[in-house]
Amino acid sequence: MTGPRGITMSPSSMVTDSWWPNVASVDSVVGFGELLELLSAAGDTSDDPIPVAIETSRGLLVAALRGTERDVFAINPMAVVRYRERHSMARKKSDHLDAMTLANILRTDAHAHRKLPADSDLARSITVLARAAQDAIWRRTKATQELRALLHEYYPGFLAAFAGSGHTNLATPAARAILAIAPTPAQGARLTRARIVTALRRAGRRRRLDDTATRSLRRAPPPAVAATGTGRAGTRPAGSGPARHLEYLNEAASEAFRQHPDHRVITSFPGLGEATGARVLAEIGDDRDRFADARGLKAFAGSAPATRASGRSTCVIHRHVKNNRLAAVGFVWAFAAIPRPGPIKDHYDRRRTQGEVASMTMDAPIAVKQCRPGIGSWTAARGR
Repeated sequence: MTGPRGITMSPSSMVTDSWWPNVASVDSVVGFGELLELLSAAGDTSDDPIPVAIETSRGLLVAALRGTERDVFAINPMAVVRYRERHSMARKKSDHLDAMTLANILRTDAHAHRKLPADSDLARSITVLARAAQDAIWRRTKATQELRALLHEYYPGFLAAFAGSGHTNLATPAARAILAIAPTPAQGARLTRARIVTALRRAGRRRRLDDTATRSLRRAPPPAVAATGTGRAGTRPAGSGPARHLEYLNEAASEAFRQHPDHRVITSFPGLGEATGARVLAEIGDDRDRFADARGLKAFAGSAPATRASGRSTCVIHRHVKNNRLAAVGFVWAFAAIPRPGPIKDHYDRRRTQGEVASMTMDAPIAVKQCRPGIGSWTAARGR
């Protein structure tokens, strides 16, 4: 079967009978029904379903395949390229050849690849919501960085009043409220202290209102700068939209996460809240057979180093192939857990005294101090 072509991936798999290929196109509900008929003709039964290999782990096609309770193997596209070169060095490519390659992978090397975990429906729902929230965070970060660059060009007074030392401060409700009523320096110069304080209170600000209002009051800029601000105001990123969307997605993911049986266990770890806990569960799932031990989870998160040995040469390097979403939430987890007194902070301080950079030690508390006991607690929580 060859699936629909995507922007970054091309889902495809194949059913073979001996060496003769039977390829079906899946681009609609009717096509998926034809695929099931093709599988049934090849010997597929409910007791012994035929496994399927595909080059992506998400999407409607994958969800439909998992709904048939068959083993689905998500093969990395880079691995498929290496397998394809075993049969042809000309680097030719086609959907038919990809389907043949994936079928051969399952036939000969299925034991070397992992099938998609058997997560519950609730865990899959949390995965969709938490990943959407993570995507919204990355979009908001991009929007605020573009906004910072624009404001630095024509509205530096606003940056001095709100940006501070962190780029995410521009996404706060207070900064968005003032920028909405005064998107240019000329409009900002006409603001009164009372109007600024009122806008800050409506945005939820309760402390240091007068100080923020004082820093926000700026004199009118020169005409050239004012014209630049007027021209740039219409092209600035819409920071309010991504921020509100992120708040909605975080709340939806947290609400679904609170209904999961593992909520109490995951949020019991120091530094993990509902939003970050939902993102952790979204990536590791609730299939207890997915990871055999803590070492497998650490490698999945990118916290375990990789060893390269050849002859007398042995090199231990940072693991670059990892789950980037789990690594991202692991950094946030470590940042929130380090200030708390305990073994995590002690481990961080010890590595800092050895001369390591702070960013290099952020994932160490997660890998060394939390993943190993986490596997035991996470497994015991469901009585396994």
